[in-house]
Amino acid sequence: MRIDLHCHSTASDGTSSPAELVAEAAAAGLDVMALTDHDTTSGWSAAIAARPAGLTLVPGAELSCRWHGGPWPISLHLLAYLFDPTDVALTGELARIRASRETRAERMVHLMRADGIDVTWAEVLEHAGGGTVGRPHLAQALIRRGLVDTVTEAFLPEWLGHRYRVGKEDLDVFVALRLVIEAGGVPVFAHPRASARGPVVPDEVIEEMAEEGLFGLEADHTDHTPQERAHVRALAGRLGLVVTGSSDYHGTNKTVRLGARTTAPEVLERIVEAATGTAVVA
Repeated sequence: MRIDLHCHSTASDGTSSPAELVAEAAAAGLDVMALTDHDTTSGWSAAIAARPAGLTLVPGAELSCRWHGGPWPISLHLLAYLFDPTDVALTGELARIRASRETRAERMVHLMRADGIDVTWAEVLEHAGGGTVGRPHLAQALIRRGLVDTVTEAFLPEWLGHRYRVGKEDLDVFVALRLVIEAGGVPVFAHPRASARGPVVPDEVIEEMAEEGLFGLEADHTDHTPQERAHVRALAGRLGLVVTGSSDYHGTNKTVRLGARTTAPEVLERIVEAATGTAVVA
């Protein structure tokens, strides 16, 4: 079985609609795909309705989190699988994070306009298509104007990486863990050693997360070097956590293809068995 447990649609910062995404997953030869848009479940119903026969869908989300225990806060992402989408506490926090993302993006548009870049907020919202607004939507606006060629270039310091970047609100990672678990979900730490993205939390934090109910670590990810993948696997083994692999697919916003990295069937079985919030759709 080919299982990809980390994929994004236009409900957040992917370029394929939920319906297009499940069709692409089937065409790519996937047997199982998880829909894990940032801080939202808004793509679930469309993906379920359009799911091709033979493709199993794992509803989920990728939560924007932060660890505050060091000399400075560190951003990290938590994949949450099969939680109850009606859970009041979790959905309330996700709504707050989405609102913060939108406010942040609008402030970044104002900064660009102050420098003479004719990006409009109305345009960004239109191209976001009702999904969670994020930096990739601003990157696409820069690409449309010929100022950069790729999303990766748009994220460089002279653009959205620093000059026009505005901070955003995130969930405390231990609060996020508790909320996911209480909503019947299964939490997996996304790309935990991706040092190319910025500072990563020390292993001691992951040990604390494991004590609080963390279920797994995403080891096989494009942003992990071979050494980082090996480190994550060894850490998961020591802590008794499952190991996942995935593409972190964002459509044309990134070069990674669906199914570029996959998860073992027995790991998916353990995730499904541990979940009490909702079920896979098959």
